[in-house]
Amino acid sequence: MWFKNLQIYRIPAPWAISAEQLEAFLAPQAFAKCSSLELQSQGWLSPRDNGMLVHSVNRQMMILLGTEKKLLPATVINQVTKARAAEIEEQQGYAPGRKQLKDLKEQVTDELLPRAFSIQRNTWVWIDPVNGWLVIDAASPTKAEEILKLLLASVDKLQISSLRTAHSPLTSMTNWLASDEAPHGFTVDQDTELRAAGEGKATVRYVRHTIEADDVRRHIASGKQCTRLAMTWADHVSFVLTESLAIKRIAPLDVLKEGNDTSSKNDDERFDSDMMLMTGELSKMLGDLVFALGGEAAV
Repeated sequence: MWFKNLQIYRIPAPWAISAEQLEAFLAPQAFAKCSSLELQSQGWLSPRDNGMLVHSVNRQMMILLGTEKKLLPATVINQVTKARAAEIEEQQGYAPGRKQLKDLKEQVTDELLPRAFSIQRNTWVWIDPVNGWLVIDAASPTKAEEILKLLLASVDKLQISSLRTAHSPLTSMTNWLASDEAPHGFTVDQDTELRAAGEGKATVRYVRHTIEADDVRRHIASGKQCTRLAMTWADHVSFVLTESLAIKRIAPLDVLKEGNDTSSKNDDERFDSDMMLMTGELSKMLGDLVFALGGEAAV
């Protein structure tokens, strides 16, 4: 199992909370499916379907947030409410007032909820107590904030902060392209995006295209900066770094897959082997990336 996106946060290192303590903190917020009158339910799931809410391997922890949402479009509610309002108007001889319509809409919603379809989305969270990383596999900060909100409600006095580096990714990525030189341990790949800061926000994207240094320098000279940059770390992991310090499109390369033969293992052994490989590699990659960005910003 490999995360596809990283929203990166910091916790104190070494982290004082054990897997057993974290389990006890999460238990009161365990996932329960939506009741007939609920639109959404969130809670912690067992990562390995064994009843345990924290899966720990080699001092690394995995937890899993489950979110169930009922699919009840507002257009459906409004359509049924409008039809009911017309019936009421015919019966009482005048159109329902604002409060009556509000109550009617709530009544229609309650009636339709038990018949609504539901979808479930699960989101992985990796906690590295040794190096102080808390990483959420989410494509957007908004989704990550949902997880952080419940985690902060679950774990007493939990200290979490966003990762901040001395040099901004925007400036650093632009400098790497302008100098045609990637930081030590990294290579620049064939996808990038450069965007102007003005009102028009003129944007140039390279997709699976060789990035010519002279062309890029002309774009930078005209006022554009690099907002997304595809890179490879140590010939092991490819990814896209964004201006907000999120990491997207993570993929382990063949050299890692070849060295991690799981064909003879059962599901639990494969999961643990993949987890050890992923957390070990990503922890080192994050450390190198922070170093390339000038280290962590002083608090």
